[in-house]
Amino acid sequence: MVLRILESTLEAIDRHAAESYPDECCGAVLADNCRELVRPITNIQDRLHAENLDQHPRDARTAYFMDPKELYAVLREAEEQKRPLRVLYHSHPDHDAYFSAEDKARAQAWDEPAYPETFYLVVSVVGGRVRDHLAVAWDAERCDFTPVGIVTG
Repeated sequence: MVLRILESTLEAIDRHAAESYPDECCGAVLADNCRELVRPITNIQDRLHAENLDQHPRDARTAYFMDPKELYAVLREAEEQKRPLRVLYHSHPDHDAYFSAEDKARAQAWDEPAYPETFYLVVSVVGGRVRDHLAVAWDAERCDFTPVGIVTG
């Protein structure tokens, strides 16, 4: 399995990640056979951290939480425009691109993939510059997320 993504889409995601540095960014890509639409989503982790330090001990420099209203609007747009949710992305400031245990937990609901047909893209941003990408997808045979290649075009 391979994530095929337009170069302009990846560039828009990278721009979002670099502009959000030193905080994590997050967002989605909707796609059909003709277009890919990047939809940045607000990372509300700092707000959650400020409201409840015990429940949200990490701030936006080391965690993300997509604004639920914005995520819902993107999902509604995907359904209404018949552009499936193709990619959910976030960045790792000053860290490698890896799919952490927390990333995996957020991508699941009751030990099942929340969006089984969706790729997850992690962008490594070091010193404000994009360094690397990692894409993962749900592998039904392994019942786990596995790394996949990224092809731009």
